[in-house]
Amino acid sequence: QVQLVESGGGSVQAGGSLRLSCAASGSYYNCMGWFRQAPGKEREGVATIYAGGVTTFYSDSVKGRFTISRDNAKNILFLLMNSLEPEDTAMYYCAARTSVGSSDCSSRYSASAFPYWGQGTQVTVSS
Repeated sequence: QVQLVESGGGSVQAGGSLRLSCAASGSYYNCMGWFRQAPGKEREGVATIYAGGVTTFYSDSVKGRFTISRDNAKNILFLLMNSLEPEDTAMYYCAARTSVGSSDCSSRYSASAFPYWGQGTQVTVSS
């Protein structure tokens, strides 16, 4: 079992940046990801990363603006968010699972594929 604790959310103006962190304690999982959920919308996959960063996935809406990374030694997952837009406003969640390989981690990025979740951190972007 793993415990995931997110931090780093906040309120910024459009064009600003934030860096989210997710501290993982307990078991190590080779596939980790960031998801977000806005009010009235389904939880969507934002980015995933396999092991030491060999393979990453980004949703089209954040590609080129967000960067996912992980510090395996400290078991911390990061999400650097640049050029933030009001449409990025949502609760952001960290999630973890075991994948059978790097391609599995990047190809199965739906929320239902991840059994372990953090409590979320709110990101609000104003125009």
